[in-house]
Parts: sequence; structure tokens; C-alpha cells
Amino acid sequence: MTPDTPAHTTRRPRLRPARLLPLLLALTGAALPAWAQAPLPAPFDEAATASCVAQAAADDPARAGHAVLDCAGRAARACIAKPGQDNTVGMVACLDAERRYWDARLNAAYARQFAAARRQDAEMTSIRATVASLEASLRAMQRAWIAYRDAACRHEQAQWMGGTGGGPATMSCHVHETARQALRLEGWWSH
Repeated sequence: MTPDTPAHTTRRPRLRPARLLPLLLALTGAALPAWAQAPLPAPFDEAATASCVAQAAADDPARAGHAVLDCAGRAARACIAKPGQDNTVGMVACLDAERRYWDARLNAAYARQFAAARRQDAEMTSIRATVASLEASLRAMQRAWIAYRDAACRHEQAQWMGGTGGGPATMSCHVHETARQALRLEGWWSH
């Protein structure tokens, strides 16, 4: 140490290659390539959730029990337990993958219910029955559920007051609410 060197020096942060490309492109005005923009897919496997639901259906053929709700989030938890996924970004990616799984089930069940409602409405119209439209009531119910889900999950997020846990908590809310609605449309609890 020389007399003109300060006793305390500030170290410059090292730029890692993963951070260097976006910085370099930003400085030059170039856009990020598509491969650098998209997050890596979560190592998600729906098997844990799907087998849990299948087992619940086997255990309760009448589909009257609520134990099946414990299946929501199983695959996401398995995904989060994998190396590199136990951070906020990884958790959100795993939870979003399971949300998409339940959303696909919900959409398939809704399409089946909608087609059945349309057939029943046509049958009622053919005999000139004056009953409420099943198609219209199904559509209204689904729209109301979407509004409820969004409000419930915004409330869940608000409880985190801007903290990093808000993202995973919100996505977990979407997983569980979407699973509940998918299962309801698949015929659980209708007896």
C-alpha cells in the first residue's frame, strides 16, 4: 500500500456473461434475441398431480369428497424441489406450469359442459319448455368465477405488501382456484 492509496477501496462488481449480453445490447441499442428473452421452462412434470387426482377418483367414485383438493400443487411442489427452482423466479415458473395444467383441464371440462348444456337447451326448446337456459347459466357462472378468482388472487398478492413472496403466493392462488373450478366442472361435488 502506497501513501496515496486510500485505506479502503471499493471493488468493482464483476460482470457475469449472463448479465453482460443484455447490458451490451442495451448500450448498442440492439434487441435481445428471442432465446435470451424467454425464461427457461420449469422442469415441470404433471405426473404427481395427475396421479393424485386419479387416485382420489378411484377412492371416491361418486366424486363427493374434498380430499382431491389436496392434489392441487403437488407437481409444482415437486418442480420447486428440483435444483435451481427454489427461488422466486423458479417457484413462479413451476406454479405457472401447474396452473396451465389445471387451466387445460378446466377448458376441456367447460367445453364438455357447454356442449351438454347446448344440447339440453335445444331439447327443451324443441318441446317448448319454459326453463332457464343451462348454456346461459353456465356462461354466467364461469364469468363470475373468473372475476372471483382474479379478486381473490389480487387480495392474496396484496397481503405480501410488495414483497418477493407475492409472486409465488399469487400464482399459488391461481393454481388452487383453477384446480377447484376444473374439478367442479369435471363433476366433483355435483351429487
